[in-house]
Amino acid sequence: MNAHPDSDSDIQEEYDEQVLDARRARWTASGTGGLLALAGLAAAVLRLSGTAPTLVPAAYAFGAAVCVLAAVLGSRGRTRRALWLLIVGVMVMAWGDQFD
Repeated sequence: MNAHPDSDSDIQEEYDEQVLDARRARWTASGTGGLLALAGLAAAVLRLSGTAPTLVPAAYAFGAAVCVLAAVLGSRGRTRRALWLLIVGVMVMAWGDQFD
């Protein structure tokens, strides 16, 4: 016998909250990855049309590709890996910008 008649509903509420948190994390990872990928691609196109060395737009494009990979992983529930890939992607873009 259950000591508390509401214990099953409490467990269900906690499970529902965990499901919502996981869904929110997936949306956040995939949305952030997509946004950073678009920003990186835009920066790569802008730098490619300017007088910047070839390494600069290449770094932006590579960082954007890493962010796309992070968005895909995030949408599949691999949010920790997606977070680290987002960090690496932005670091590559920032590193490439130092050569301008």
